[in-house]
Amino acid sequence: MRIALAFVIALAASPALAATGEQLFNDNCGSCHVIGAASTPDAPTLKGVVGRKIAALTDFQYSAGLKAKQGTWTGSALDAFLESPQTFAPGTQMYGGASDPGDRKAIIDYLKTLK
Repeated sequence: MRIALAFVIALAASPALAATGEQLFNDNCGSCHVIGAASTPDAPTLKGVVGRKIAALTDFQYSAGLKAKQGTWTGSALDAFLESPQTFAPGTQMYGGASDPGDRKAIIDYLKTLK
């Protein structure tokens, strides 16, 4: 019974976590980034960012620091970037970030839903 109750609570918490991630995204990232089909002049779209090659969109001019990065945007790469954009990719135009690990996780979990 306890296991079933824990499972039900976990399922109920998932949409709340996504809503928190969406709200954190809107509050911290949404002034520059969009989740639509195309990038803006200020920032690339983040729709489908998880699993995408770093600096791969052709409709956005990335900094040399991001162009020099190899690999894809994984959860851990996004976490490192959001923690300290300038450390991850020196010279990036991205500013700010998210110092709280829980906030970063919620934002990344939300980004994972944007296919």
